[in-house]
Amino acid sequence: MFRRDYLMNMIEQMTEAVGQILQLKRELKHQDALLVIDELLDKRFGLSGKLIRSLSDKDLMAVLTTNGVMETDKIQAIAVTLKQESELHAELGNEDASFASGLKALQLFMRLSLVDAEPTLANPSKEAGELLERLKAYELPDHVKQLQAEWLEGEGQFAGAEDVLYELMEDGAVTGEEVEAFYRRLLYCDDEKLEAGGLPREEVQYGLDSLASNK
Repeated sequence: MFRRDYLMNMIEQMTEAVGQILQLKRELKHQDALLVIDELLDKRFGLSGKLIRSLSDKDLMAVLTTNGVMETDKIQAIAVTLKQESELHAELGNEDASFASGLKALQLFMRLSLVDAEPTLANPSKEAGELLERLKAYELPDHVKQLQAEWLEGEGQFAGAEDVLYELMEDGAVTGEEVEAFYRRLLYCDDEKLEAGGLPREEVQYGLDSLASNK
């Protein structure tokens, strides 16, 4: 009962805040909208906006986990807020700031998707896909690509995960053994799932054989 009331209150407050931000955007009051975001990050989540922005996505999720229970609703709210901040900066031409906020939001949404977080404020999988599309013009850091590969695999987008893993292997960010482990995990999937993921069983086996021949 308490959690439901807390969740409903959070949804109501976030809906109101996002509505205010969108209205300010329509009125071309982008700086005012950014101030609303600063206030939201500073006062709503029990952490300062400065800390939220400085912590890595992994550390932020650790801070918002108590006794093994992750506050996925709060993390979703932070990700939604950072996505709005990224869009505002983009419209203002602040490319670096837009990328930084968008990247943090992307990582949080991918991690939420990987833990099957209930989509209370947003659909983490859908949001992650949209942010990846919006950030595709940028070269993502290796650690984000590693998370992307994990997320794509979790989404059943096996061909996409393979492409990212090979990019990482070429850059020396992952080993051939890690790519081999990816293929071996796929061998446990049924043929229909592999086909849907763009990586039929024969291609999985070909990938394994190619790695073995290059050892």
